[in-house]
Amino acid sequence: MTISVQRLIVKSAPVAIGAAALLSAAGVAAADVHVALPSQTDTQRLGDGTVVTVTRTGETANINPSLGGTPLHRNAWVSASYAVHTSAKAKKIKVQAGYIVGCQINISGVTGSGNGSDTVSTTSGAASSTGVGGGGQLTIGPGQAANVYVNDVESADDFGNDKHSSSVSFKGVDSAKLSYVNETIQINGCGGYAQARSYAKVTVVTSNAEQISTFYGKPFSLG
Repeated sequence: MTISVQRLIVKSAPVAIGAAALLSAAGVAAADVHVALPSQTDTQRLGDGTVVTVTRTGETANINPSLGGTPLHRNAWVSASYAVHTSAKAKKIKVQAGYIVGCQINISGVTGSGNGSDTVSTTSGAASSTGVGGGGQLTIGPGQAANVYVNDVESADDFGNDKHSSSVSFKGVDSAKLSYVNETIQINGCGGYAQARSYAKVTVVTSNAEQISTFYGKPFSLG
């Protein structure tokens, strides 16, 4: 689903990260698994001295067996809230929320920018440039990592045509909030251990500075 940048209330679109049954060594798990992740706060300073604070709260993931019931698919519903605060009013704050998903790979040391057009580097050196927007399905194989975006923001370009963005913009503010509940993550093609990690890519523009920072959450298992 799409959201309009003109609306004051930001509602996220269902993010799909393909579904695979949670597997044990013996077979398919029968019950959902609920994962509660810790709240986090990070602070950075822009070149003009503006302090940017990002807080993530209420992050959870519910992982369940896929309807297909095969070891190549996983299903999860994820939720979280982000709050961005700047020490002085910014001309613009943009927030891009999403998840980095890896198959049989350690994503705890991710160094990528979180942008789907960029390469996601991992501690093992494997990479993928795949990016999937809200409502899409992600297909990854062993040793690959890719991005899934939470939001699909629709607006008109300079010629009146529809354009889409995975970032939500707030203008002339010193704080911004973005929340999503039960976004669907669907993963296809991963026959081994799968992991996910939330991120928020925050762009802050002031009169004298512009900076993009990425804030990562704690990795969690998708089975």
